[in-house]
Amino acid sequence: MAILSYKGVGITAMAAAVPQRVINNFEYTEFFPEEQVKEVVDKVGVFERRFADEKTCSSDLCFAAAEKLLSDNNVNREEIDLLVFISQTPDYRMPATSITLQHRLGLSNSCIAFDINLGCSAFMYGLSVAYGMMQGGSIRKALILDGETRSKVYSPRDRRSAFIFGDGGVAALVECDEKFGESHFSMNSDGSRADLIMIPAGGYRKMSSAETVVEKVVDEFGNMRSEEQGYMNGGDVFNFVIREIPRDIKKTLAYVGMTVDDFDYIVFHQANNFINSYIAKKMKLDPAKMPSTIAKFGNTSSVSVPLTIVSELKDKLKGNKTLLLSAFGVGMTWATGILPLVDCHISDIVEVKEGRPVL
Repeated sequence: MAILSYKGVGITAMAAAVPQRVINNFEYTEFFPEEQVKEVVDKVGVFERRFADEKTCSSDLCFAAAEKLLSDNNVNREEIDLLVFISQTPDYRMPATSITLQHRLGLSNSCIAFDINLGCSAFMYGLSVAYGMMQGGSIRKALILDGETRSKVYSPRDRRSAFIFGDGGVAALVECDEKFGESHFSMNSDGSRADLIMIPAGGYRKMSSAETVVEKVVDEFGNMRSEEQGYMNGGDVFNFVIREIPRDIKKTLAYVGMTVDDFDYIVFHQANNFINSYIAKKMKLDPAKMPSTIAKFGNTSSVSVPLTIVSELKDKLKGNKTLLLSAFGVGMTWATGILPLVDCHISDIVEVKEGRPVL
């Protein structure tokens, strides 16, 4: 049972950044007829998304979020001991994007920095790693930067994924303080389902070539993508989610002796409206406690849980609050988190017009 518990560590501030460009899904009709688009959009519940331009990377969105957080909270950059960058759309194959962000943000050379490449559950994995490193006491402040530009990953000609994914970046300041009490994380993985969500080529198993970048018809419905664009087996993912996610939440709650009624807010990964509504109904969760950003940001992968917190819970996290977090995705991996927050400061969302390269 992979449940990890930590004491005296918590999130004290959060900020987010999204591209300024808004995509109206009902008008995303270049490759599909309007009636087909409306049917898909109504089903998944994603009405708008944010798309980064070709010059804007995940790091640019995270940089903007981090700058907002550091400025709004008067954080001394020399006191940041750890930077964790979470993304499956990094700037380069090498170096790690966290290293370039450490320099760009003006953090100390003694700051530990590394990347986590995981997928939709990665925010909780990143928090757990940071919390664990901070238990020793020598690391007092950490920055968790989580960014994705998923609009660059999926083909606009593949109806099964073309209307779902968007871009965003989030920064979270993590600090040591006994006021936070205990946090808990259940983290799980099943590599036998690795092919449910995948980009087959462009890595080192199947390297890029002239052949791998050519878009081809991939099914009897005329959907098109290249081997370097992502695909998702939606039906099998849905079956996986409705079986494993309620089970993991119940397991975690039983472990800590809590019920769903003990939480101020329940924040789910924003996969699509149908999945989250189904799980909420199945588990008899209170919809009033479940903030949602699916309609206006779509599925931003690992960014979706923290972006939903920043977008929907600003000014609602004063005093002591307890959050239940749940996410799942690529791998397959899934995670449940129980987070106590104390006077967590949430900044206004930043809109990024255009990024710039780090190097």
